[in-house]
Amino acid sequence: MTSLPRLMVATLAACVIATGACLASTADKAPIVNAPAGSVEGLRREDAKVFRAIPYALAPTGERRWKPPAAMPRWQGVRAAQTMGVACMQPPMAAGPYDRGKVPMAEDCLTLDVTTPANARNAPVMVWIHGGTLIWGSGHSKMYDGQEFAKRGVVLVSINYRLGVLGYLAHPELSKESPDNTSGNYGLLDQIQALQWVRDNIAAFGGDPRNVTIFGESAGALSVEYLLASPRARGAFDRAIVESGYLFTMPELRGKRGEEASAEDIGVWLAGKLQAPDLAALRAMDARKLVEASAATGYAPYGTIDGTVLKRQLVDTFDHGEQAPVPLIAGFNSGEIRSLRFLAPPVPPSPTAYVEAIRARYGDLADEYLQLYPPTANLEQNGLDSTRDAVFGWTSERLVRKQAALGQPAYLYYFSHSYPSADAAGVTGFHASEVPFVFGTIANTPPAWPAIPDTAAERGISSAMLDYWTSFARGGRPSSENGPAWNAFGSASAFMRFAEIPQASTGFMPGMYALHEQVMCRRRAEGSQSWNWRTGSAAPVLPAQVKGCASPP
Repeated sequence: MTSLPRLMVATLAACVIATGACLASTADKAPIVNAPAGSVEGLRREDAKVFRAIPYALAPTGERRWKPPAAMPRWQGVRAAQTMGVACMQPPMAAGPYDRGKVPMAEDCLTLDVTTPANARNAPVMVWIHGGTLIWGSGHSKMYDGQEFAKRGVVLVSINYRLGVLGYLAHPELSKESPDNTSGNYGLLDQIQALQWVRDNIAAFGGDPRNVTIFGESAGALSVEYLLASPRARGAFDRAIVESGYLFTMPELRGKRGEEASAEDIGVWLAGKLQAPDLAALRAMDARKLVEASAATGYAPYGTIDGTVLKRQLVDTFDHGEQAPVPLIAGFNSGEIRSLRFLAPPVPPSPTAYVEAIRARYGDLADEYLQLYPPTANLEQNGLDSTRDAVFGWTSERLVRKQAALGQPAYLYYFSHSYPSADAAGVTGFHASEVPFVFGTIANTPPAWPAIPDTAAERGISSAMLDYWTSFARGGRPSSENGPAWNAFGSASAFMRFAEIPQASTGFMPGMYALHEQVMCRRRAEGSQSWNWRTGSAAPVLPAQVKGCASPP
């Protein structure tokens, strides 16, 4: 008969061989994982194990401020991973649905959370990149809890990355320090470093490093687009989900493009505003004061076209088929601009004034524009809808079209789900409103978020979305026992509408993509206009017909 000690040794050895980890098997003990990065002790939660605030890079402080992330050396002993981590430095947020109140923050913030099924073995992995305009937010949020993913056999990783001026500043002195003579994109490099950490370590947590899906919302979705485009991220993930992404123009590292100043010139301008005569003075500034003072100037962080991390504008990368050839889901919400009204154009005083403004700005495309956004009594709604479509709708359809052109499965969705408190506040389908449904965290939204009722209907749509997202991560095709088959976009312009229930449909928004593709193409060809959201009565005068800007099929 085998002795108990010998049996325990054999079992432990089998665990190490099978998973690369030593997970405590006793139900009342905290789980410990021995990963290549080091050993971590987490928490048990029902059928899941949670590991919080695991560092994936050295602290980006002192002389490492505004440098690419440096890999964290393996630590000794067992690191406690049971306490919620801090957010990266960010300015206060205006009151509204996205405001989480005061959150602990620090410059030393490059950490990630892992939630894994209790008995995971080669489970699919999903890496969440939070939104917040590249200025706010954190991966350590209750709304991003991974419990429901674990119930579906998926490992969830939620990451922090540097934000605002600390994450995206470019400056000539920073470029001189760099081996490749570039600067900016530090937050994006953080994300790439986190994905490398996942590749190297996630097997120890029961995840499959060869089956990684990245997903994000808003600025997190923009980050997913950057990762799809970046040569530095090639091979770091296998699928992608873009929730309410956008394709704004990016500054070149050097050289002005039309209305856009170069990223280095913006950095010099900002340093002047901050009364910092050189890089040493910028690095000596208190992190909180630096972040808040930068935000007060109106500094807006974007990725930078540096020829290394990002080689060209995103629209050009996708036009040339240079993006990562991976399956994709992309989509947006019906009321995106209802919570982002600052993006919408001013409301004209009358339908007649509206028509005159559109004809003056859109020229030969005015009839097409007015057919989509007619001069009805509710002119404000026209502005909301046209801005939604120009920013999020056009982007979503463009991404799935371009990914399908690479021969990759590409799926489009439209989230128009309503519930009483959102309807009463006039924000049905608002920006990011799909997120708690995707995570199954409808009870864990920020304080000012329109409260989601805990009803069978709300739980049902959330369960279906979780099914679609996690099945896509598992095998590249979204499916749910609680909803219809979701067909790839294809020639039928198929999409999934998430309303009161999931509804499979075809013929997505006829004419919407063609109009906004024409507008973007002409502005880009003209060269002096950015092709950002400016639409409707706030749009610049559209350039005349341009060769090569034919309407898409």
